Amino acid sequence: MNLNSSQQLLQLSKKEKIATKRIRLLAVSQFLECQNRTQVANRLKVSRRSVNNWVSNYQSFGLAGLEDKPRYGRQPFINDNQKAQLSAYIKEKSASTKGGRLIGEDIRRYINDEFDVNYHLNHIYHLVKKLGFSWITSRSKHPKQSQEAQDEFKKTAD
Repeated sequence: MNLNSSQQLLQLSKKEKIATKRIRLLAVSQFLECQNRTQVANRLKVSRRSVNNWVSNYQSFGLAGLEDKPRYGRQPFINDNQKAQLSAYIKEKSASTKGGRLIGEDIRRYINDEFDVNYHLNHIYHLVKKLGFSWITSRSKHPKQSQEAQDEFKKTAD
């Protein structure tokens, strides 16, 4: 039974893409083979306490005990609906035919006015990148630019 479980864990570890979970699977697999936590810790170059925790979690909860625990952090200042609204604002402004460009300060001001949230200008660029936008932009258009005049100029330039 133990040898079979050990081999199954070894096979799972070979398929696992997350390195930390792979180490946990290997540790438990080796423990089930040799029954010595100190040797396992030395082989994998981890602390004996970690091996103890992983083996204990595996024995108590099975494979679910080796999963990553949820990590909690600070909640974002703007929620997903507000991010969608911001994204729509950026798309609208970037597609506008009026002159000028949308800069980080404009986006920071929009967030402050609409959502009453203050972001540092540096974080605006990170936020916009997370939304899938790039700061590589085309040249802005003059508000009085005429496509007809440009086409006429191209015809006479020949």
